[in-house]
Amino acid sequence: MSKMSTDLVRHALNGPTMGTRWTALFFAGPAFDPAPVQAQLQAAVDQVDAQMSTWTPHSDLMRLNAAPVGEWHDIPLDLAQVVDLGLAIGRASGGAFDIGMGDPVRAWGFGPDAADPQSIRAAIDAPHRPAYEVLERNGHQIRKSAPIALDLNGIAKGYGVDRLADVLRDHGIVDALVGIDGEMRATGLRPDGTPWTIAVEAPDRHRRAPHSILALEDAAVATSGDYRHWVTVNGRPLSHTMDPARGAPLRSSPASVTVIAPTCAMADAWATALMVLGEKAGARLARQQGLDTLFLTRDDAGGVQSLAVGRLFSEQTAAPAPVAGD
Repeated sequence: MSKMSTDLVRHALNGPTMGTRWTALFFAGPAFDPAPVQAQLQAAVDQVDAQMSTWTPHSDLMRLNAAPVGEWHDIPLDLAQVVDLGLAIGRASGGAFDIGMGDPVRAWGFGPDAADPQSIRAAIDAPHRPAYEVLERNGHQIRKSAPIALDLNGIAKGYGVDRLADVLRDHGIVDALVGIDGEMRATGLRPDGTPWTIAVEAPDRHRRAPHSILALEDAAVATSGDYRHWVTVNGRPLSHTMDPARGAPLRSSPASVTVIAPTCAMADAWATALMVLGEKAGARLARQQGLDTLFLTRDDAGGVQSLAVGRLFSEQTAAPAPVAGD
């Protein structure tokens, strides 16, 4: 970079989305006005939420869920792209990632409604076909060959992060760190020429603390874990991640799975898929797919064990440090 970092002004923008907040960190010249960028970043994530939310009855996704079986239904481009990626990763993961888990997610209380025992039983007993067997796409249209309720919570947040990066790129900002909650995407480098640093959170339900630190350049990272959202059944906490084979929360899983991928939507979906598969089968698939992945598991003594797949995680140093951008 021709300018010294002291010639640049640090901008840390943020706003509400999907029940949490989006963030964007970048540096620009002293005359740069961040207000138009702030507005367009907010508009981008608002559009993703309007299309893909299961909490808004009139979102494009919920209209698709309500559409009759067998009829072609128009969907917007962003939603079509996310559905296509979800179906592709569903196939590649053997159904471990499945965007057709809307009914179990809602039944178990991870949607806008409280958990309902009758709906839970119905979700468990219902025959299930993965979404990639049920949905057919043709241009901007989609149709269902069988009843299915889609839920994009395992991929939409990551896609929202990618849209944040797109907005910054359109403004000529090629060095930035953007995120929604714990899903992050780094583009370019910091002003001093070093990668962006991101904390991988320790799987602790009671406090937020880093487990290890990543240094990223032009890559995205997402984590799926059992320690932020769960339900308690018979005194046992169950993860919000659904087991498509059972129509119920995972009974046994890693504490968390962190994935690095070219886009945050990919990282988000793959983190969920590998969480469902578990560390053994998940590690095998991660190697086959060329995914840099970190599995964290709890041992009998309450400690955390790690299994790293790929070059990037094997090179990281597990050391407490501030979250990226500080």
